[in-house]
Formats: sequence, structure tokens, C-alpha cells
Amino acid sequence: MLVSSVCRLLSGAEGKRTMSQTNILLESGTNELEVVVFYIDERLPDGEVYRGYYGINVAKVLEIIRKPNITELPTMIKTAVMGTFNLRNRVIPLIDLPRSLGKESVPVEEPKAVVTWFNEAINAFQVSGVTRIHRLSWEQVEAPTEQMLDMTGESITGVVRIDGRVVFLLDMEKVVGDLSPRLALSVSDDTINDDGVVYKVLVVDDSSTMRRMIKSSLIKMGLEVTVAINGKDAWDKLESILSRAQEAGEPLSDHLHVIISDIEMPVMDGHSLTRRIKETPILKDVPVLLFSSLITESLRHKGEAVGADEQIAKPDMNTLGERSKALAKAYLGRQ
Repeated sequence: MLVSSVCRLLSGAEGKRTMSQTNILLESGTNELEVVVFYIDERLPDGEVYRGYYGINVAKVLEIIRKPNITELPTMIKTAVMGTFNLRNRVIPLIDLPRSLGKESVPVEEPKAVVTWFNEAINAFQVSGVTRIHRLSWEQVEAPTEQMLDMTGESITGVVRIDGRVVFLLDMEKVVGDLSPRLALSVSDDTINDDGVVYKVLVVDDSSTMRRMIKSSLIKMGLEVTVAINGKDAWDKLESILSRAQEAGEPLSDHLHVIISDIEMPVMDGHSLTRRIKETPILKDVPVLLFSSLITESLRHKGEAVGADEQIAKPDMNTLGERSKALAKAYLGRQ
């Protein structure tokens, strides 16, 4: 449903694709994604106009529309929020994406609004224009370097080359979280370790900010945390953990109790990682919890298909800690 609604609103032959031609939202563990590529025309400090290309996962896009007529909010505290509009009986905020990224946009004749649904909220982002949908493997997506993250304020999650262009995959959760703290991840200060057992968890997330927050939250609950930056890095760490356990003649349960993984990640995504874990006899009993903004009722089946033990939608950090601990405790109880 999501892909077809997006395709109907894209112009040209690419916009004529239907759900029968692209079923990626129904597929699981293929390590593929579809990206809506859009562009922003911005004015550089020297006065020149530059067109930058960006992408967002189709799974987060409800539809693409022409810029709607908006109603300004009574108090415009967040300058990137242009106002609100009505879309099928829903009042939706329209966010000036260039401004939220610190850019000066150039007025265009027919700007577009990309309507999204993630983190249990609907928002629309104004962009200069939309090109097309591209189907990619996560192996084609490069993780941004630490230097690139520093230079972009950690606003990107991946870099991919499409049709000879460099396309940045934006961290839309961070954009929304900066504008609305209610939709950002938060950690309760009263989480404590109530049973004295040190559970060992592997946290997999491509966002350095997310890794820090999850690690901090779980440590407060008495968990010992190892982090990985994507599914491939996590698999390498799992192999290392297995090797250490075998060399010491110890069961795997002495070294690992639960795996928490994001879904959208460069190189290897969370669904592919989960499938690989569950298809490996020595690892299949280790609980895997998927923690992602893509956990919705319409997409939950993808995690179930690859064998995830639990799925929690971001930004529910406190539930993440509670369920991680419960899964780890149950796993140890079975050993």
C-alpha cells in the first residue's frame, strides 16, 4: 500500500509502477530496501545555487504531494515548522526540511511534500522536488565516516551512489527529534538493576547517538553492553564471541544473553542479521529484539518472518530495557 501510493505521485514511467511490480514491503531478510530520492536546491554562501540529493526509506513514506496550503501555528517556536495542513482528516505539521538541516533553500515553482510515518507519528517535509524510487541492496550503502558525521551534525545514516550521484540517506528520526523532544528517545532516571544478575547484550545500531543512549540506559539496568555499528559488524562480533566461548570450553550463555538490533543499517540490515542468527544452530536460541522506527502493524510481519523474538517501536526506550532484561532472564532459565 505504501509503495503504490508513493508511485502514483511520482511523475514519469517510474511513477507508474504498482504493488504487483514491487513487493519489497512484503519481503523479509533480503537485505534490500527501496529509497525515494529527492533533492534540495540551496543557496551557498557565495550566492551560487547547489542541488543536493537525499534519500528516505520507502517504508517510512505514506505519500508525496504538492506543497499544500498551510495554517500557521499560534506560536512558531520551531522555525523549521512552517505550519499545519489537513490530509484526509488528519492535521499534519509541514516541516521545512532544508531549514531543519541548516540550509537556505531556493524558492522553486512546485515544491513537494514528503508525508512520512515513523516513530508513531505522521509528519510532512517540504523539499524542492522528487526524482524516483530506487531499489538497492544495503551492501551498496556506505556507513558515514566519523568525520562526515561530525560535519553533518550526525544527520545522515548512509551514503550511496545512484546514477552517478552521491545520495545521502537522512536520519529523519533525528530531524524530528530535534524539533519535537517528545518524539526523541529518552531514558528514565529511575531504571535500576533489581536482581543483581549481569546480563550481557549486543546492541546493533548505525546511529552513534542511538548507541550511546541505548548503552547508557541498559548499563543503568545492570546489563553489560557490547556495541556494533551494523549487521555485518554484529556478525563479526558474534563470531568472535563464539570463538572465545569455544576456546574457553564454556557455553555461549556465559558470554551473551540477548541481541538488540536496529533494522535500517548499511551493509547488512537488522532483518538479514536476525535471519542469519536464527538459521545458525549454535545461535538460534539467543533472543533477538528488533528496535526500530519501522516497527508498525503493517511491517511487523517482516520481523516475525525472520524469527525475531520481540519487536519494539522507537522511541520507547524504557520498554526496550524491560523487555531486553526479560528476554535475557528467560534465555538463561532455559540453559
